[in-house]
Amino acid sequence: MPSVIGLLEAREKKVREEVARLREEAERVQAALDAAERYLNRLADARATVAEVLAAEQTAPAAGLPGRVVPGRIVPPWSPGIDARALAVEYQRILSILAAAPADGLRAPQILGRIGGEVTPSRLEGVRARVRRLADRGWVREVTPNVFGRLTTETPAGAG
Repeated sequence: MPSVIGLLEAREKKVREEVARLREEAERVQAALDAAERYLNRLADARATVAEVLAAEQTAPAAGLPGRVVPGRIVPPWSPGIDARALAVEYQRILSILAAAPADGLRAPQILGRIGGEVTPSRLEGVRARVRRLADRGWVREVTPNVFGRLTTETPAGAG
């Protein structure tokens, strides 16, 4: 029959091994927690920096552009003095196609055909949405429903 001291020593050895295993696991978890906290702090710093930059940008207009026009980011309402370079490249391409369009205008599939590339439903809807956005903001006119053309009175600067 085993001795009580021997049983206690065996039990103590098992518990010491469990404590060592748990300490290793705790160190691993602590290292992962430290890494996650560093990443969280980097994200918070990045968000704060972006907020500062955007706040400064909103108070200072872009050089050479009236109001809050940011080149390539939005489609601002057209007005004299705003150049087509304020638009993203896709919008500039559509303007140049419509500047050379016949007086009766073009439909979205025709515009997409002149842009080139594969004609898919998603690309067609993208072009249709962009042309409609340009029309809604005064860069082009809607000749008849879903037919778009250049402005008759004045073509936006840089559209040709």
